[in-house]
Amino acid sequence: MNKDKLKIAVLMGGRSSERAVSLRSGKNVINSLKNQGFKHVYQMDLEDQLTAKLLKNKIDVVFIALHGKFGEDGCVQGLLELAGIKYTGSGVLASALAMDKVQAKRIFQAKGIPTPNFSEIDKTVDIKKEAERIQKTFPFPVVVKPVSEGSSVGVTIVKEGDNLEGILKSAVDNFGDVFVEEYIKGKEVTVGILDEQALPILELAPKADFYDFEAKYTAGKTEFILPARLSKPLYKKTQDTALKAHRALKCKGLSRVDIIVSSEHVPFVHEVNTIPGLTDLSDLPAEAKHAGISFDALILRILQSAFKE
Repeated sequence: MNKDKLKIAVLMGGRSSERAVSLRSGKNVINSLKNQGFKHVYQMDLEDQLTAKLLKNKIDVVFIALHGKFGEDGCVQGLLELAGIKYTGSGVLASALAMDKVQAKRIFQAKGIPTPNFSEIDKTVDIKKEAERIQKTFPFPVVVKPVSEGSSVGVTIVKEGDNLEGILKSAVDNFGDVFVEEYIKGKEVTVGILDEQALPILELAPKADFYDFEAKYTAGKTEFILPARLSKPLYKKTQDTALKAHRALKCKGLSRVDIIVSSEHVPFVHEVNTIPGLTDLSDLPAEAKHAGISFDALILRILQSAFKE
């Protein structure tokens, strides 16, 4: 890898609700690449003439630091495939599957990977009837989630006595496709995957009800415990489960698997993130650091993954 000649575009920003986080991730990536001696590093955002701009600048590889829709869901990956430009992270199919939490959960179920029970909300049916169906099907609390958002955007824990119908209506109005998930009480953990290896498990102890957007990106809102407080056998079981989830969706290079470890010692996979955050408060860099991998080394390994078949 010739640092004097390789032309790298760091794709950041985007159009999703996670734009601000993506910009922070992208800036960290650019600073790291420049610190490591790469001479040609370009900052780029999603724009109408992106392909033309990439080809005009003779970009060799795109480091994707986008989060959410149009960046993490296979759209940009497809565009880069058509343009014949190498890129970091998972391919079109894995990106699309991981972004669609319902489809991902169906695959987990088919592969025997534990995941909380769930039910899609049928937008063609009266929301009041859907709320009544959920109340009969699931014990409270339940979790209402958008199908295709990241960073816990739009996630609501609904307790008994809350206005489930109103919460469902608001979620459908704001996000379109929505599902309801069984609430699993337990330890919230996250497992980074790098080059087909599970990183140390990070336990998240948020001061709020759960690890929401604010808890993720506001200093002091969450206690980060590395390594997670799990027994040795359960620790290994959780890492193995994370790696199985990563492979089930055919992810490549890196991912971050979010898991709830129940009081019955079962690691339930919530979701797989194919482009984890790379901000100063992000989970993956913290896990890598605990494994002895510096931020610069992490960024270099992610970049190198773009050149592997």
